[in-house]
Amino acid sequence: METKHDSVLLQEAIDGLSIQPGDIVVDATIGGAGHFAKLIDALDEGGVLVGIDADRGAIERGELAAKGARATVHLVEDNFRNLHPILDRLAISSVSKVLFDLGWSAFHLSSGRGFSFRAEEPLLMTYGTPEPGKTAADMVNTASEEALADLLFTLGEERFARQIARGIVNARKTERILTTGQLVEVILASTPSWYQHRRIHPATKTFQALRIAVNDELGALREGLDAALTRLTPGGRVALITFHSIEDRIVKTVLRDAAHAGKGTLITKKPIAPSPEELIGNPRARSAKLRIFERSADEAATMDEVSTSPYAYA
Repeated sequence: METKHDSVLLQEAIDGLSIQPGDIVVDATIGGAGHFAKLIDALDEGGVLVGIDADRGAIERGELAAKGARATVHLVEDNFRNLHPILDRLAISSVSKVLFDLGWSAFHLSSGRGFSFRAEEPLLMTYGTPEPGKTAADMVNTASEEALADLLFTLGEERFARQIARGIVNARKTERILTTGQLVEVILASTPSWYQHRRIHPATKTFQALRIAVNDELGALREGLDAALTRLTPGGRVALITFHSIEDRIVKTVLRDAAHAGKGTLITKKPIAPSPEELIGNPRARSAKLRIFERSADEAATMDEVSTSPYAYA
């Protein structure tokens, strides 16, 4: 069956960015290329679109979407945390608009890299090519019980973090945990039966925590957002779509601090959520939040002072 991906808050994000035909735009997360295709349609011959993704499959989807584009399109296989060097390589000093869609697409679920707890797959959870020693399996089989518990509680907000961490450590004494199926078995054995009959699968939060940790998603978000704010032209906008409370707290705090420092304005006083109609067609969108920031039109303003400290999201 062909994988289908529904881009969340598609029109809301494009409208919120207020794309002009000659803008220089960055799509920091091509993903399923839904937003990317809309951005291409909004630009003419004077526009530039930079599409970034660490997943080679996303780059290929971007290539298909870019066929016949009027604007100049650059596709970059990289992590958006490297936005500064990416723009330097392209000789782009500043950008008009930046979009971050922090959700992971349906293509990731069907990639065979261990993102889905509903399929038997190698426990990798990497967006790009796996590096030796940096997969979910490496983390699960080497981290201490205390470190695993802290990771599951902090990044997954898992209420049974200690029990699951203890179960992982005990299970790996017998054999290494190398597949999604093995990890799910441990989670089921480590949590009470009532926890396994809820709307959310009991492995959801553990898989979320491991995915975030393996890809250093929060560190990448801080670095990428800092670079985007720094590179924005006066009057430029950055839009971010978040899907869980941890990353949304980071985005909310960084944008709020930038606004309080006089660097710009929060266009969204409250985050934009999916419409009831969108939720009917795409229930996965239920936790999505869209926040938009506009840089001050004062050219003397600089974003360099805005802190993206790891402690700035409490």
